[in-house]
Amino acid sequence: MSEPSSLAVPVAPSQSLSWRGVLRAARNNPLQLWTDSAYEQDVERQSFLGKPRLLLNAPDAIQHVLIREANHFRRTAPSIRLLRPFVGRGLLLSEGELWRRQRRVIGPTLAPRALPPLMGEAARAIAAALPALDAAAAAGTPVDLLAAMQALALDIAGRSMFSVAMEMFGVEMRQMFNTASRDISRPDFFDLVLPIGIPSPRDVRRWWFQRRWMGLISRIIAAREAAEGTAGADLFDLLRAACADDGAAGRRQLRDEVATMIIAGHETTALTLFWSAILLATAPEVQARIAAEADGLDLGPEGAPAAQERLSYTRAVVSEALRLYPPAAVIVREATAETRCGALTIPRGTLVFISPWVLHRHRKLWAAPEHFDPERFLPGAPPVARFAYLPFGAGPRVCVGAQFALAEATLVLATLARRFVIERLDAAPVMPVSVVTTQPDRAPPFRLHAR
Repeated sequence: MSEPSSLAVPVAPSQSLSWRGVLRAARNNPLQLWTDSAYEQDVERQSFLGKPRLLLNAPDAIQHVLIREANHFRRTAPSIRLLRPFVGRGLLLSEGELWRRQRRVIGPTLAPRALPPLMGEAARAIAAALPALDAAAAAGTPVDLLAAMQALALDIAGRSMFSVAMEMFGVEMRQMFNTASRDISRPDFFDLVLPIGIPSPRDVRRWWFQRRWMGLISRIIAAREAAEGTAGADLFDLLRAACADDGAAGRRQLRDEVATMIIAGHETTALTLFWSAILLATAPEVQARIAAEADGLDLGPEGAPAAQERLSYTRAVVSEALRLYPPAAVIVREATAETRCGALTIPRGTLVFISPWVLHRHRKLWAAPEHFDPERFLPGAPPVARFAYLPFGAGPRVCVGAQFALAEATLVLATLARRFVIERLDAAPVMPVSVVTTQPDRAPPFRLHAR
């Protein structure tokens, strides 16, 4: 086994748990909500303005909240406030029968057996993106890999799920998303304390953003419908059929579902690829091993589905990037009834936190958790403890596109590492910040060298 690459924890644990410290961390970077002891304890107890908060790291307690007693835990008002402008009443935030109906429609289209055509579209999108990267490598010019991966992942999402080329929408969508991340996606005091039925001052700005954002989604839908004769059957057709009987309300629901799938289908994958590039730049030997694994494989539209089975090391690198930089750094639920899990009592009204960021770096659950070591995910490695690894959540609300996201990221990373050597042009730290997703605090320049 090769020596794992050293990687210090890039966010300092919290030193203050006063209500002001909690508010400051929630607004600036929720990764700082936890003390150093949280990375060793099964349960960390806190409070915010007298309301109890529990951070759960014990597998049985996590299973209790996300699976066994999931119906007794609901999303919190702050999480709904932050997500609703982007996804409306789409799959991510819907409840009850509406959620079950949406899940029945969307789930089969992203299941493992449905991946081959999706991977073909992903390969076409990658091929379309390579000339610009080739030109940058030939000229030796710096590359913004964050922007490049965002554009690529967005194109893959549009092509694979909705048969829409996203070039005409990508720049506007990224500008809107990045602006919102700096502004309305950071909660203030009123966002944290007011129930969802009472608007907070920032909800007015969120409402204005949502109008413009959903207007953009409506234009994407119009472009897809204008191409009706050329697009094949895809997720859009299934969603439209499922919403067809509800008139104007059905059109709004279709819009919200498309918004959800575009955001969920590209943002987390783009960030996974960016963080993978950050890690690979520190480990040339890992890059070389990916390149060797991909050498000779057909990664094009016809060969990409079969190539997945032979990219076990590349997939392990992606899995390790998801461990160190999980796209959703925290899952928050509010207990709607008192429940018990062994000796642990969770009173009604308790805020329950399950943080993949903490869980994936927990010292009792992982060997050398602060190191970049893809070999921990290779076939034959000791199995990961159940509920110790949650990059896509767990239970009924597990990410419906998890398998596609993992396959897509593996294909992109194999293609890039086979074609280029990736290096950073500066050595300054890139700090992860949890703003809806685990984003970098800046986009460092990279340089690509043709292999």
